[in-house]
Amino acid sequence: MKKRTAAEPVCSPPDTCHETKKLIRLKREVGLVSAVSLIAGTMIGSGIFMSPEWVLRLMGSPGASLLIWAACGLLAMLGALSYAELGTVIQESGGEYIYILRNFGSLPAFLFAFTSVIVVRPAGIAAVSLSFAEYVVAPFYPACPSPEVVVKCTATACVLILVLINCLDVRLATSIMNIFTAAKLLVLLVIVVGGLVLLASGETRSFQNAFDNTAAGFGPVGVAFYQGLWSYDGWNNLNYVTEELKNPEVNLPRAVMIAIPLVTCVYILVNVSYFSAMTPSELLSSGAVAISWGNKVLGSSWSWLIPLAVALSTFGSANGSFFSGGRTCYVAAREGHMPDVLSMAHVHRLTPSPALIFTAAVSIIMIIPGNFSSIVNFFSFTAWFFYGITISGLLYLKIKKPHLPRPYKVPIIIPVIFLVAAVYLVLAPIIDSPQIEFLYVVLFILSGIIVYIPLVHFKRYPKFLKKATLQLQLLLEVAPTDRNV
Repeated sequence: MKKRTAAEPVCSPPDTCHETKKLIRLKREVGLVSAVSLIAGTMIGSGIFMSPEWVLRLMGSPGASLLIWAACGLLAMLGALSYAELGTVIQESGGEYIYILRNFGSLPAFLFAFTSVIVVRPAGIAAVSLSFAEYVVAPFYPACPSPEVVVKCTATACVLILVLINCLDVRLATSIMNIFTAAKLLVLLVIVVGGLVLLASGETRSFQNAFDNTAAGFGPVGVAFYQGLWSYDGWNNLNYVTEELKNPEVNLPRAVMIAIPLVTCVYILVNVSYFSAMTPSELLSSGAVAISWGNKVLGSSWSWLIPLAVALSTFGSANGSFFSGGRTCYVAAREGHMPDVLSMAHVHRLTPSPALIFTAAVSIIMIIPGNFSSIVNFFSFTAWFFYGITISGLLYLKIKKPHLPRPYKVPIIIPVIFLVAAVYLVLAPIIDSPQIEFLYVVLFILSGIIVYIPLVHFKRYPKFLKKATLQLQLLLEVAPTDRNV
């Protein structure tokens, strides 16, 4: 896990071993359209088709539910704007990892990478892939539940297709993101138009006394935010690929300002459409709100459109998560926090294939048992813990280093509001429903220190690792990379 400098000799195919004076770099292939697609396409997954029921159940009324969806969009926007400034000051890939590393040092950054690379990101990819598999397989088993083994095999195939696409070519991966984002926005537009037609015809029962039975309390609101924010997850994905973004000082904030308001407006209008077609009690008993909407509004002849939309959304979201998630592993390895081979890129295709293959392997391992959903739920509060640390770094830079070049700046009140929200979202579920599993999650994160001290701090890694790295380097045709800054 030694951090390699550009001056060191490396072995790279096709030459078995010779000194290279210049390391390869990932290409800047992500333009503005692809950047918007990466954010919007990752955010729009299965959440908008599933989460409205849970937000309503927690909040108790349609009016309060819509406020939660709007507030989640606003919070995602505040966070993304803050991250945009960080991304233009620290123009390196890696997202939270690289910002924590540059502001707070090696150990906190390693703990983030350890948690994200080993559990959180692969579990998220596995969960979305399983959702994709459920909807793809369901039409073949109309009269009974889909066999578990078929669903898991389909989810595994989804991950393998994603790793193949992302290893072959960055431009191919971004093109697929663009196509799938456009397709699912089109289907969501159908839901929005259907809702507007229902409203125009007088279906406004759900909006009469819209705030009756609204739940109040520290905990329920926090958990409702978690449900809503699950649908907004991905607002920070562009910061993971800053080094591959064309003209990042302009396109990073511009993509954020286009994608997140677009998704927020679509989400609110889709929820309005759901409430136009169903009463709150009908929505709560639907099980799959989007499918219930399709059966009621589109009829049997067009109801297949909704399962297709969910399949498109989940596959596109998984592709975006995979595209950005592999970069965390890649950058952490480049900084000496992961095995060297994970920091390498294909010598011809210029994709971080070892990191992508590793992410895919861990994701497939998590698909096999299929019982990790509770782990993801309990680790979700850690995401906001690290968001809070990251934003604290931005406040530190604003206060202590005000003279750093900043192509883009946000008013200091924006990261302050986001930090307060992050603290609330970390504490709310613990205070409202303290469970021993939260302690287990904290202990898992801290267990990273046991790995960090010998392998990173003292660099006491197994001797076979060097030989294995060379063999993998030759097998995968990869070589060390340099920062694309």
